[in-house]
Amino acid sequence: MNFFDNKLSRLNFLILALVLPYLYLDISNSKDSKGIAKAALSVVNITASNNIAPRNYGNRGNDAVAGSGILISDDGYIITNLHVVSGKGNIAVELEDGQVKIAKIIGYDQRSDLAVIKILSPEKLIPITWADSKNAQVGDEVIAIGNAFGLGKTFTSGIISATGRDYGNPYLELIQTDAAINPGNSGGALLNHRGNLVGMSTKIFSKTGSYAGIGFALPSNKMIDLAAEIIKFGSVQRSWIGDFRVKFKRFLLNNELTYGLEILELREYGPLFESGKFSIGTVIISINKKPATWENLTGAIKSSFPGDKITLSILENNIITETEIVTQAQKS
Repeated sequence: MNFFDNKLSRLNFLILALVLPYLYLDISNSKDSKGIAKAALSVVNITASNNIAPRNYGNRGNDAVAGSGILISDDGYIITNLHVVSGKGNIAVELEDGQVKIAKIIGYDQRSDLAVIKILSPEKLIPITWADSKNAQVGDEVIAIGNAFGLGKTFTSGIISATGRDYGNPYLELIQTDAAINPGNSGGALLNHRGNLVGMSTKIFSKTGSYAGIGFALPSNKMIDLAAEIIKFGSVQRSWIGDFRVKFKRFLLNNELTYGLEILELREYGPLFESGKFSIGTVIISINKKPATWENLTGAIKSSFPGDKITLSILENNIITETEIVTQAQKS
């Protein structure tokens, strides 16, 4: 009897044909346990305090802050969150083998909450392997590694829930994840399924201060740019037009569908506010003659130097007007 003469066999064949591509996809995207284990060697535990000394790492003072860090070079440069080490006189770094080293702050960027520290007596270390965060997509599997609650290195997993989140800071374009991120994870690694660094755990959205399913990570590409500048110059200086939040908006203008960026929040300082032409509800129509997209707005700010002008077209009372905003330098 021919195989396909049997209806059940034909049905099984069709099911197999439909399922096989997904089985292959699942295998090709499965977690690389060796890559993740290797990446874990590059994640360190940090305790910052005004009281502790490295030899007393386990005896943390009342003001001690537990956090995490990521080794980015074999000679001891480490990236972490600024809020982990800020204002602390003693920074102790615990390596994978249990050694505790003294670290000092090289520089920081307050806007992105990123700090670069360096171990003072480094041996040859294993730096993290970087991923291109531009390739991160919603639904991608991720693994968070960090010193959760100061308990030591902890692994959690989840997916990327969103990309390009500002969470109150329009300059960051954070990665959102549902991987459990708790106090102590700050400065820890967010890895892709291959064990390559896609971001640094930075903050959570929670009413209790603990994991609530929404965490945020600074993308790896931004980390590289910031860290390189901090290591070279000690700080980051960029153009700035104020602190604000916008959302993409579609609407009809003169019976034509158009779009822009509507201001949701605008702090009462900085060039944008001080111009007197922007307020909550103002819609930006174009940026330097280009369409009003988030990418074009942040791109215009990033590519300018302090004192440069950015031309914004805005819509008020169905009338489009053009204004120039002079950027300022905002230091860390």
